[in-house]
Order: sequence, then C-alpha cells, then structure tokens
Amino acid sequence: MKLSICNELFKGWSLEKTFHYVNQLGYNGIEIAPFTIASSVEKISEEKRSEIRREANRNGLEVVGTHWILVTSNKNLKLFKDNGETNKETIDYLKEVVKFTSEIGGKIVVFGSPKQRNIPSREIFEQAWSSAVSAFKEVGDLAKEESVTICIEPLSRDQTNFINNVREANKFIDEVNHENIKLILDVRSMCDEGRPFSDIIIEGKKNLRHFHSNDCNGYIPGSGSANYKQIVQGLLKIEYSGYLSVEVFDFKPNAETIATKSLENLREFLKNLET
Repeated sequence: MKLSICNELFKGWSLEKTFHYVNQLGYNGIEIAPFTIASSVEKISEEKRSEIRREANRNGLEVVGTHWILVTSNKNLKLFKDNGETNKETIDYLKEVVKFTSEIGGKIVVFGSPKQRNIPSREIFEQAWSSAVSAFKEVGDLAKEESVTICIEPLSRDQTNFINNVREANKFIDEVNHENIKLILDVRSMCDEGRPFSDIIIEGKKNLRHFHSNDCNGYIPGSGSANYKQIVQGLLKIEYSGYLSVEVFDFKPNAETIATKSLENLREFLKNLET
C-alpha cells in the first residue's frame, strides 16, 4: 500500500512548495481538489495543468487523482433536479473533471461532494437513483477513454442522503456495471456504519480502488476512535494495493503537523500488522 495526502490541507502554499514538502516527508502521491486551484475546473488552464504534472514528476510524486470535485465558487452544481432527474450541467462538469484528472496524470476521481449530491425529497428517490445510474454509465465511457476510474464514496448520514454505506455503494456500482465506476472507502464515514471496519472493507473488496485515511473525528488517522488494527487487517486480507490517502477536515494547528503525524501513524499501523 502506498501513502498520499490531499492538497487542500496546504492552504496558501504554492504547488511547488506543497509537492516538495510532501515528497520530502515521504509520501508517494498527492490528491488534488480542483477548487484549490481555480473557481471551477474549466478555468484551470492548459499551462496550469502541465505545471501540476511537471511539478509532481519533478518531486517524485504520483498525482493520485481528484476529490471535492463539485465544489465551485461560480456555479451551483447539484446532481439532481427537483423531479429526480440528473442535471445535465453537473454531468457535463463531471466529464470536465475526468478530463482534467487525466491531463494532470491522475487515475482516480473521487465522487464525494455530499451537499451537491443530495436527493431533494424521499418521494423521488427511485427516480433519482435510476437517473444517476444512467448518467454514470455515460460518464464511465469517457472515463474509460481517459484511463480514469470514478470512485463512488459512501458518506455518513449527517453529510448526505444518497449512498451512505458500502452496501448501497456496491448496489449502485453493480447497477451501473461499468469497469471505470468503482468504490472508495473513507474512515470517517465508515464509522457511521457501526460495525467492524474489516467487515466493511471485505464487503467492498470486489469494487475497492481507493481509500481515504482519517478518523471518526475527521482528523489525523489514529487521533480518534477508529480501530486501525481492524482497518489494516481488512485491507491486507483483500490484498488491497492502492493508496491510503490522508484527508482531514480540521486543519489545526498547521499543515506540517497534520501531514507529519498522519504519515507517522499510518506507517506505524502498517508496520505493526505487516511484521
């Protein structure tokens, strides 16, 4: 398993400084939130895309992919209309994210963005689900052309009402039935399932392609109540070989402390279970 970290933690840092620091600490990869670069992904120039790829290569980092993909400051993107149909503007934007991810060298698009994917009402749930299945089949075709995998992220019930656990995520992925639509698991949201982490991971085995490392408190891996022994045991049992990507939601006291402690803890968890 390789270790990466999400770039929004390094607010105010240049790409060059961020990539150099992440590499010097010992991470293998970097995950990019497009909103940290421009107000929307279409506004990220070809030159900037080349710079991201170039700086990552120069610093010996792999661009793992993108996340927080529907967060913009100049659009109000929502996956669903009030009648349960998917919004064409949002699906078109998702396609632009796929292209951007490919052009910066990334292979994974994390479909999280909880607020943007809420279903407006329970009465239209079935229509919304069916419409989303069709839309992701379409986006999956582009993802295949761009050698990118879109990973559906089950998120806790306090964040969204659409796909809250691994069972629902697997059901959705199976219905989409596309080789470029797979699964990501996030520790913070796994805590909401209220059952052993290893069981969740094993249930997600057939579709799991990416993994967000944090804790039940949304902070540094190992800083809360998440059982990382179970987590690592589960990942080893399914022979997971992708990234553990650090994503926290509290940036205090500073990026350096969070990045350093997260790496130390993950290395220790892996060392203890692999030896």
